[in-house]
Amino acid sequence: MDTKKLLAELLGTFTFFTIGLMSILSTKAFPGGPDLLIIAFGFGLGLFVAIQAFGAISGGHYNPAVTVAAVLDGRLDTMTGVGYVASQLIGGIGAAALVLVMSSQAQVAGTVTQPAAGAISDIQAVIIEALFTAIFIVVILTSTKRAPSHAAFAIPLTLVVIHLAIVPFTGASVNPTRSIASAVIGAKLDSIWVYLVGPLLGAVAGWAVYRFTNEGADAA
Repeated sequence: MDTKKLLAELLGTFTFFTIGLMSILSTKAFPGGPDLLIIAFGFGLGLFVAIQAFGAISGGHYNPAVTVAAVLDGRLDTMTGVGYVASQLIGGIGAAALVLVMSSQAQVAGTVTQPAAGAISDIQAVIIEALFTAIFIVVILTSTKRAPSHAAFAIPLTLVVIHLAIVPFTGASVNPTRSIASAVIGAKLDSIWVYLVGPLLGAVAGWAVYRFTNEGADAA
């Protein structure tokens, strides 16, 4: 197992989540601002920065759903995948812990992803998270295979769009580590299962769609 790749996943996830979580805090510091845009671009550009900094080393997953899809597609072996997920969890929780030091546990709890109260049920949130994770995975698998020179731009922009679409409904996780990090450090574990089940189902569904739509293309 390549320790440099594991370290790259840890540092990349830390960088990505620190930028994203701090973008949420920035909306609290400046109430009345364009919260949705700040959060969407905070996470999207945070991912872009993390990919530029560490993506060439590990592939820039920073998300267990992406790692699961990569393992399913044969791009990563299972043991390395397990190492990636562990590194992502350490990096994500480290980022949330840094936010805790810079603010408070209540502020970190404010970054937790939760289904919109009174608007959608947990089951509906699972469906939304699964659907948008699947979309994200298809873009990732396709762009990295078909247009790798554009992937570093296509993937973060897709994440921006996903946030613009579903932040008001689920908080737009599409990443179990993103939700676990805030929930653990913020001590607010309500509905955390939604953000484990939804994105992981989406990873499998996205990979299946990718394989079906690209069947025979790899050999061409």
